[in-house]
Amino acid sequence: QVQLVESGGGLVQAGGSLRLSCEASGRTFSTNVMGWFRQAPGKEREFVAAMRWSSGNTYYADSVKGRFTISRDNAKNAVYLQMNSLKPEDTGVYYCAAGRGIILNSARSYDNWGQGTQVTVSS
Repeated sequence: QVQLVESGGGLVQAGGSLRLSCEASGRTFSTNVMGWFRQAPGKEREFVAAMRWSSGNTYYADSVKGRFTISRDNAKNAVYLQMNSLKPEDTGVYYCAAGRGIILNSARSYDNWGQGTQVTVSS
């Protein structure tokens, strides 16, 4: 079991930035990928970004490419999501996830989830 704790959400105006953090504890060696998903009210949870822990390779949803950056701190077992040029459509609850899956943009590849952090972008 891996425990994930997110932080860094908040309210920001369109065009602004936020940095989300996710700290992992427990059986972190059992996972090889960490990702971020988000869920807007009334919508399904969607993939945002992911990183393979071993290679450092990163993957992004088309909607956030060029604006969001996923990074990690191995010493802290932490992953971050730097979000720039935020838009109102980026509003939602952002979840950190960890797993061993192959298809990184599928929630099925992740079996450990954080509690989520709210991001609200005002127009």
